[in-house]
Amino acid sequence: MKISLIGSGRVAFHLAKVLLAQGHNIVQVYARDFDKTQKFAEKIQAKACQSLQDFQISDLIILAVSDSAIAELAKQVHELFPEILIVHTSGSTNIEVISHVHEKAGVFYPLQTFSFEREVDWSATPLFVEAIYKDDLILLSDLANSLSNRVYQYTSKQRLTLHLAAVFACNFSNYCFDMAKQVTDEEQVDFSLLYPLILETAKKATENDPKHMQTGPAVRGDQNILTMHQNLLAQAERDDLKQVYQLLSDGILQRHHSA
Repeated sequence: MKISLIGSGRVAFHLAKVLLAQGHNIVQVYARDFDKTQKFAEKIQAKACQSLQDFQISDLIILAVSDSAIAELAKQVHELFPEILIVHTSGSTNIEVISHVHEKAGVFYPLQTFSFEREVDWSATPLFVEAIYKDDLILLSDLANSLSNRVYQYTSKQRLTLHLAAVFACNFSNYCFDMAKQVTDEEQVDFSLLYPLILETAKKATENDPKHMQTGPAVRGDQNILTMHQNLLAQAERDDLKQVYQLLSDGILQRHHSA
């Protein structure tokens, strides 16, 4: 399959690497920053294009770009290649954002957090595909199955629900880690002492119902400890952390102690 890739960010980078590793042909790549595009294209053995007009015919065009850029890029690509399947890689964007302007529309969404510094285990990464036409859905499913052992055909609404859940599970939890490090840094306490706790918490959440794994002063209803922690944050003049602490503690109390 000849694949064209638009984008040069984290998703595009990791997706291109695994596609190449699995023997797929990325013929060309385009992104706004041409210098960055050239360096990216060299790594994935593809042609760097200065504009979409430089694109050649391919079997699939992947829009691995920000959500806000999908609609306009789909329109531009449609004007050049009205018969080619176009997909985006977003978890929160409805397929209609493409299908509204281009009939052969699809989605190819990896549910994963991507960083340039870390490799991704694609075989365990859930991949979600969607398409307007059955033949296109089969093509995307085959492509996904060549990368991952976990491939699902989800609707845009289901995918949006997963994306929301992912923000809680990934983005918000990582911010909690960040806040924890701010607290330890304040008193020059070694943050790495929390590593075993962080890993065990994640392990329990993936092996059991997270509700049943909840621990801590809030689930126990220990108001003395809750007040002590809030006073400590107040003394450190960290009203921002105090507000988050109060909000999360209230949520845990309501979840576990409401009638």
